[in-house]
Formats: sequence, structure tokens, C-alpha cells
Amino acid sequence: MSTAENSILGLKLPTDPRWVDLASVSLEEILTDHAFCEQKAATQCISLITRYPDRTELVNALAPIVTEEWGHFRMVWAEMKKRGFELGRQRKNNYVNLLLDNEPKLENGEDKLLNKLTLFALIEARSCERFRLLSENLEEEGLRHFYHKFMVSEAGHYRLFIDLAEQYYPADKVRVFWQRWLKVEEGVLQSLAPRGDRMH
Repeated sequence: MSTAENSILGLKLPTDPRWVDLASVSLEEILTDHAFCEQKAATQCISLITRYPDRTELVNALAPIVTEEWGHFRMVWAEMKKRGFELGRQRKNNYVNLLLDNEPKLENGEDKLLNKLTLFALIEARSCERFRLLSENLEEEGLRHFYHKFMVSEAGHYRLFIDLAEQYYPADKVRVFWQRWLKVEEGVLQSLAPRGDRMH
């Protein structure tokens, strides 16, 4: 992804170019990890709905995303079955775990929702960037189209989480939390070696 495209998403650090090369030769591993990422995305949206049932705009926005993310899991699983791959066990996600290790200790409980919305927006933005790389660089045309669809979807999800945050909080406060997460993620990515068996 170009510098200009990264700036649209807000990301401070582009993915190491070696990642897509590694991913292209670890297709079963990357599809397996992708499948579990879609499961987790659906679960996180359900968690937000469960925690904030009184936030009608949030419930209305995320209920269809739960369905969409689970549909994405089914799409990835169908692609795996077509290739004779097995799902296997869920893998540890060092990227997300390191982000969570850097969650701020918030005295104001109201800010916890803002923190989660901006964190999820970040993960969707990074996923969008990774899907873009796969859609442009994989040798197999069918897989390039496959990942282009995911790229478009993740871009929409990133925007949705930011829009939700701005419905509940002042725009300048959203920017503060968003910029904090971008800085945290920059450090996380610098600490992780590129792995072709993980989406992140």
C-alpha cells in the first residue's frame, strides 16, 4: 500500500514487504489464521452489543456486522475446504495481544467504549491494508479477487467504528484516542518479525 493510501487509513507504518511474500507460500496457514480472525471480529461485535445494549445506534450498526463477519468466516472456510485444507486450532495472535497489553487504564468508565471503538477501527484498518497487499500480489487471480472483496469490506468497518465513536464522543477526543492507538501499533509492528502464517 502506498504512503498516500496508508495516510487515508491513518496507519503510521506500512506492512513489511516481506510479509506478502511469506504469506504467498504459506497459503493454508494464512487462510486458517484469517478464518479465526473473522470469528473473533464477530465475537467482538457481539461483546460490544452485550455490554452496551442501551446504545441503540451501536446495536443497529453492529448487528449486521456480526452477520457479515460470520459470513466472511464461512467464505474463508469454503475456500479452505475447496483446497483440501483443515481448519485446525486457533492460533495465538501476538499482534492483538500486544495491542491489548498497551490498553490504557481509564479512570472514566465512559471512555472504555471509545477505547474499544478506536482499537477495533485500528485492527480493521490494518486488515484492510493486508488484504490490499494480498489482492495485488498473490499469483492466483481467483485469490486476488477473493481478497479484494475483503479489503473493501474492512475499509467500511474501519470507517464504521470511527463514525460510531464520533456519535458518542467529541471529534477531538476521538482523535486523541485514535492517535494513541496508531502510535502504540507502530511500536508493536516494529517489535514483531513478519510472519507469513499470520494475518497480522
